[in-house]
Amino acid sequence: MAQNKNALIRYKTIDKCLQNQYRQWTLEDLIEACNEALYEYEGKQNPVSKRTVQLDIQMMRSEKLGYNAPIEVYDKKFYRYANEEYTITDIPLTETDINVLTETVSMLKQFKDFSLFADVSDILQRLEDKIYAEKSDSKPIIHLEKNEKLKGLHFLDTIYQAIVKKGVLVITYKSFKSREERTFRFYPLVLKEYNNRWFLIGKRTMKQPVVNLALDRIIAIDYDFQAEFIQVDFDAEAFYRNVIGVTVNTGLQPKAIRLWIDAYNAPYVLTKPLHHTQRVLQQNEDGSIIVNLFLIENYELERVLLGFGDGVEVLKPERLRKIIRQKLESALKRYEDENPLPEK
Repeated sequence: MAQNKNALIRYKTIDKCLQNQYRQWTLEDLIEACNEALYEYEGKQNPVSKRTVQLDIQMMRSEKLGYNAPIEVYDKKFYRYANEEYTITDIPLTETDINVLTETVSMLKQFKDFSLFADVSDILQRLEDKIYAEKSDSKPIIHLEKNEKLKGLHFLDTIYQAIVKKGVLVITYKSFKSREERTFRFYPLVLKEYNNRWFLIGKRTMKQPVVNLALDRIIAIDYDFQAEFIQVDFDAEAFYRNVIGVTVNTGLQPKAIRLWIDAYNAPYVLTKPLHHTQRVLQQNEDGSIIVNLFLIENYELERVLLGFGDGVEVLKPERLRKIIRQKLESALKRYEDENPLPEK
């Protein structure tokens, strides 16, 4: 591995350590963390010297790499960021960076019609927006939905590495329905994002079905280096082909779901289909439409349908029609109460 790549791994490791304000970091702790990170990437022991880490800290503090990291020593022993929100992954772009990125984007846009680059078109657009914001010192034109208070995102890198390297995890988890947290072994397969939340998909044992764990409900994650990874023939595309969201009721088969959509919502459903299986069966004179979906019923589908209010009617299957009707009737009863709950 090239020395400059080793250095970047050390910088990232030190940065990750110092972001953790709940632990005190000595120089020896940082050296040990760097050794572990390099071993993880290289697969061999290559001890980092005390002098190397000291120079790394000095380099991160300087302007040479644009970091200007506010690393301080307190109690003459421990290291931390003076600014708790600081991270080297969120530093502003320099003028040179902006010029290079501008040229790179212009070059990549020449290949926009090639299928190979189809998946990065939205990335290029966001990159252009970032460059524009940096150049003009103005707010970005594109506003992306994000939840700053969403928990569990700091587990993403750990989980990603475990999936890539087929590692077994030990997860402490507390679902919304559970009163107490539980700790169990987990075999990670893929990460999935839905509705601005992240989910870890995997198995607890070979005999049990594939399940999803919401990252914002994970309390802690550790590796189980003694356990052998279960080889699972898992195709995420096929597994989620006939569902909306992340919940797959493996005991059910996909079935035809027929919906009536009113004239107000029809244009939205036509331009942004509810699912890739959506087919228009009928367009009515009043502007309403009837569409067909081929899905496995789940919680997320119910939420989507209820979100339309009176703009959607489930025509079939009868089971789903009854579920939606019962939920709407229950909601209506709440509004019929002349004495709503008082505000606190």
